[in-house]
Amino acid sequence: MKTLRMLAVAVSLLLLAGACGQPDEIEPVEPPEDAPALDDPEAAEYDVFEAPAEEEAVEVFTWWTAGGEAEGLEAMVEVFADRYPEYTFVNAAVAGGAGTAARAVLASRLAAEDPPSSWQGHAGQELIGTYVVAGQLEPLNFLFEEEGWLEVFPDAIIPQISHEGNIYSVPVNIHRANILWYLPEQLDEFGVDVPTTWDEFFTVADELEAQGVIPLALGEQWTLMHLFETVLLGTMDVSTYDGLWDGSTDWGGPEVAEAIEVLDRVLDYTNPDAPTLSWDQATQLVIDGEAAFNIMGDWAAGYFGAQGLEPSAGGYGWAPVPGTDGVFQWLSDSFALPVNAHNREGAIAWLRVAGSREGQDAFNPIKGSIPARMDGDRSLYDDYLLSAMDDWESDELAGSLAHGTVASDAFKAEIDTALGLFLADRDGDTLQDELVNACEAAGPCE
Repeated sequence: MKTLRMLAVAVSLLLLAGACGQPDEIEPVEPPEDAPALDDPEAAEYDVFEAPAEEEAVEVFTWWTAGGEAEGLEAMVEVFADRYPEYTFVNAAVAGGAGTAARAVLASRLAAEDPPSSWQGHAGQELIGTYVVAGQLEPLNFLFEEEGWLEVFPDAIIPQISHEGNIYSVPVNIHRANILWYLPEQLDEFGVDVPTTWDEFFTVADELEAQGVIPLALGEQWTLMHLFETVLLGTMDVSTYDGLWDGSTDWGGPEVAEAIEVLDRVLDYTNPDAPTLSWDQATQLVIDGEAAFNIMGDWAAGYFGAQGLEPSAGGYGWAPVPGTDGVFQWLSDSFALPVNAHNREGAIAWLRVAGSREGQDAFNPIKGSIPARMDGDRSLYDDYLLSAMDDWESDELAGSLAHGTVASDAFKAEIDTALGLFLADRDGDTLQDELVNACEAAGPCE
């Protein structure tokens, strides 16, 4: 029975690999010379191949499948394999930017009491307000004490991964959300400058449209929420923005109304096929010269790098989203330990690597993020990431909505629904009413 179960798992993994863009043709596997004939009674008990023993497998759930992020994960897995050769890493990645699809699959598995060994989530309310309050994660205080991590992780991070005195995840990186990406040589050809305010953006956008260039590349709906959070931050100060998530700023007030008005105008300058594009396909429009700008987190730096572009005048350029200069809108990918995790000891070994300097310095330069630890080796990071390290230390900090820092999954889902309706009818008054309702239904306005 164990052999049949292993074969079933193998077939499932092969089917999943095909669905995720692996080669269509699979080479046939020849049976070993000592394999019994199919009509031999011993054939039912013969292992055609050796699958990882269940107690050795460490299944880690992420949504890192695009260029840069997948390669970064692979680099960290190599560190894990070197440190813990007794375990076999099983990559259970589910495609979908910001983890929208992955979290749906994860929810099904948790409901079936079949958690992976560990999973990637976003530090902040995504993990705390969704999984911790539901009793689905183990505290990790013991691991932080054993590894001395309280001394190497920044003070801004620890509260975001803690609840009622316990720490619940291991941050592997810091990302910046409020970045405007472009290619300097293309902007020179278009004859436009990088806008620093939304008014400047609209002027530049008109000039680009007159040349047949898409001013701003946009992708599927979660990238709309990403755009919206940067517009919110670009039209109000940080304290007002923070108030949206603790109930001190009124979602029905004039600050939010202004942000919605700006968002509505910005959408007029985006590509009409946005709902059909993934985030990296939207970024590719900039690389191909079809669009001038893209607002995306700095995992886009990893994607640019995967396409052979460097952070330079002849490669890619970056700037804060209009209106957000001096503010670092942040998020952090973080790994957790589920209650009743499969192979708990192997999962803890993975977490030790995720929180280590070696693991983070292997992962982040490729991923396009900076280490969550404060002692990363700066010599390994490119010009963009070095600038992000400096900005993380000097800028005002504001958490991301789309990437789980400031809102629980339930609150974020309500906002996402409201934005989806707005995308269809472009009724700003209705959107603001729905945002008020979202805060009352699942946010701090309850």
